Amino acid sequence: MAEDSSRAPLLEVEDLQIELVTHRGVVRAVDGVSFTVQRGETVTLIGESGSGKSTTAMGVLRLLPEGLAVLSGTARIGGEDVVTDPGAARRARGRTVSLIPQDPMTALSPVHTVGRQLGEALRLRHPGLSRAEARERGTHLLDQVRISKPETRWKAYPHQFSGGMLQRILIAVALAAEPELLVADEPTSALDATVQASVLDLLMELQERTGVGMLMITHDLGVARLVSDRIHVMKEGRFVESGPAQQIVERPAHPYTGKLLAAVPSLGPWDEDGLDENTPQGAAR
Repeated sequence: MAEDSSRAPLLEVEDLQIELVTHRGVVRAVDGVSFTVQRGETVTLIGESGSGKSTTAMGVLRLLPEGLAVLSGTARIGGEDVVTDPGAARRARGRTVSLIPQDPMTALSPVHTVGRQLGEALRLRHPGLSRAEARERGTHLLDQVRISKPETRWKAYPHQFSGGMLQRILIAVALAAEPELLVADEPTSALDATVQASVLDLLMELQERTGVGMLMITHDLGVARLVSDRIHVMKEGRFVESGPAQQIVERPAHPYTGKLLAAVPSLGPWDEDGLDENTPQGAAR
C-alpha cells in the first residue's frame, strides 16, 4: 500500500555523509546523520561554527560546489532522493523548498529594486504572471512579512532598508515559491536581539498560518528553544544528541549540549538600586 503523501515527511535524511575536497585533502564534514522534517514542524540543527550544520543543509539542497563535494546516503525532498538524482533538487528548489539565506545584507542584488527581485521569484513559480499581477502579489507578501506601506517600497533598493527589514524581504522572496519546506540558515545571526525576536515571531506566525515545515540552522540554543519542535545537536559532523526541544534544553544528556546551554546569555540578579555589591560606585554615572 502506498504511503499517504500528506503524512510522509517533507524531508527525510538517512545516513547522509558529505566529503569536501580541499587543498589539504578530503574532509568528511558530515558523517552519517539522519533526521526528518514533517509538515508544520520546526527541526533545528545546532552546533558551533564548523560543526557541519550548514553543510548538511546546503548538501540537502545540492548547493555545494559540484566536484568539490561528494554525497552519499539518502536525502528525500517530497519523496525524491536528491543524492542519487541531483535534478530532483533543482526541481524542488523554488517550488517544494525555499531557502532563507544567512546574511540579509548580501543576499539581495544591490543594483536591482526589491520589487524586481521579488517579482522574479513570483514569476519563477507562476511564469504566466503579468507585471501588474506580480506587483499585486508581491505587495501582499511584503504586507504579510510586516513591511509597512509595501506599495511605496516596491521600487526601493536594498540599501534603503534596515537589516531587519531586509530579512523580512528575504522571507517574502522565499514564500513567493509557495513552498512546503523552508530551510532557514542562521536567519537571525546578523540581527540585534530586538529585531531577532520579531523575525522569529514572524516565522512562527507564518508557519502556524501556512503549515510550512522548517529546517532551522543556528548556533544559538536560545533561538532553537524558542522555535523548535525537535533539536539535533551537532559536533564534528555528527549528531551527539537528539530529541524534543524541551528535553534537550531542560535535561541535556551530552556535555557538549550543556556547554551550549551555558553559553546562552542570562540576566543576573536584580538589585533595587540598580547596583550589586561588586559594582564600582562610579560605574553608574
